[in-house]
Amino acid sequence: MAIGTVLSSASPDLREGDLVQSMTGWSTHSAGPAASYVKLDPDAYPDPSYYLGQGPTAYYGMADVAKVGEGDVVFVSGAAGGVGSLAGQIARNLGAAKVIGSAGSQAKADYLVNELGFDAAFDYHRDPVAALRELAPEGVTVFFDTVGGALYDAALEAAAPGARFALCGSLSTQLGGAADRFPEPDREAALARGVELMPFSCHHTPDQVAAWHRHFRAALGQGRFVYPRTVVGTGIDGVPGAFLAMLRGDYRGNVSVRLA
Repeated sequence: MAIGTVLSSASPDLREGDLVQSMTGWSTHSAGPAASYVKLDPDAYPDPSYYLGQGPTAYYGMADVAKVGEGDVVFVSGAAGGVGSLAGQIARNLGAAKVIGSAGSQAKADYLVNELGFDAAFDYHRDPVAALRELAPEGVTVFFDTVGGALYDAALEAAAPGARFALCGSLSTQLGGAADRFPEPDREAALARGVELMPFSCHHTPDQVAAWHRHFRAALGQGRFVYPRTVVGTGIDGVPGAFLAMLRGDYRGNVSVRLA
């Protein structure tokens, strides 16, 4: 996904200088039919990079899939990443009673609590089962999973009866060998605990994207949202390195590369 400025257009729908979004791949320039570009409001956010966040995935997963509401105890894995850092704040704004996050270091866990407003967070390198037992003795009612693996297993151990698991990703196994990638979640254990498994697509309709931006703009305006982002100013040559660093967990929040 990329944000750019129209340099030239033969379409009445776009004109030179318009701010647009498109799925152009890793490139400094692109060309295509006007319908492949989405015109953006340049005044909606403090910086165009706000449009590049993973908000539609986080909002759809929390609001429409898990249907978070008042009284929910929410656990977000990978909570310092691009999706998780938004998902936890969305859960809080939707009325969750408690929001817990996991991250790759104690410093990131502290960041979730002190800067993003999570109620509690822990370094996943410690025993996640024990951490959730301590932080959510009442049981987790919603799990937003971007990591899978041991954190999925820990969430199952901590799940309250009837818990909803919104399954967004499996980064813990995504970079492994072919035999280890995207393992099936333990469905039998979930059924035994009355847990509802809800995998969902990260490709969103225009209505889903619009719903996120309505929530995002309103929450920002009311001071109820912090947008965690890292803008890497390395140009096009730095994109592969920035992508790999993101997968390693080197950054916080949403990561974008400034091309010019």
